[in-house]
Amino acid sequence: MAVRMQARALGYGYPGRAVGRGLDLSVSAGEVLCVLGPNGGGKTTLFRTLLGLLPPQSGAVLLEDQAIESMPRGEVARRVGYVPQGHAAQFAFSVREAVLMGRTAHISLFAAPGAADRDAADRAIAMLGIGSLADRVVNELSGGERQLAMIARALAQGARALVLDEPTASLDFGNQVRVLRQIARLAAEGYAVVFSTHDPGQAFLAATRVLLLAQGGALREGTPDEVITAENLRAVYGVDVRVANVDGARACLPVL
Repeated sequence: MAVRMQARALGYGYPGRAVGRGLDLSVSAGEVLCVLGPNGGGKTTLFRTLLGLLPPQSGAVLLEDQAIESMPRGEVARRVGYVPQGHAAQFAFSVREAVLMGRTAHISLFAAPGAADRDAADRAIAMLGIGSLADRVVNELSGGERQLAMIARALAQGARALVLDEPTASLDFGNQVRVLRQIARLAAEGYAVVFSTHDPGQAFLAATRVLLLAQGGALREGTPDEVITAENLRAVYGVDVRVANVDGARACLPVL
């Protein structure tokens, strides 16, 4: 499988403040990496570094074996798509128009989108099964519908790696399931996906691997069964949790 994204001995943070260090990870085509950690544990900072929005403090980030710092921003956008958490639409764009904005990396500064760009946007909308929303205004959608539209926008970029920062945050249960189902489906289509969440049970549903972050960097990395244990969750979150089998599925249950 082609490795889409790597971090090698990565140190990340802000000027004068280190958040994590010595992190190694790789995400290949068809894999889903779920990043877990407490508030302030560095998930968003790590994502911003993986996307080249923050420079590494040490080590390197590579996209398809090329150092991200050596790549023009347009090339980065053609290789990795980003869905930030809690996207709020400020203007009354339709879903089709919002998804078409994902083609910016393929269009020169003063050019207008062409037929190929519109076709790419329509394919992304169809891939996520939101064709019925194409002419709806983004800021009138439900939270789950809006998240799917933003994932479609990232797909329209043509990138084969996706970084999703808490894509199920503030969604009701049904919309969480719909977003997780699409994440698993994209991996089956050969995409490499990295997403963060505050719900460790979601890793059992959609992830092939889990990165558990604590203050200072990675605590554990491996398969969901290896990483999501009562002991590891207690070490990170400071609460007692029972990891149980429920009708053949794994679930995380708080101990009250």
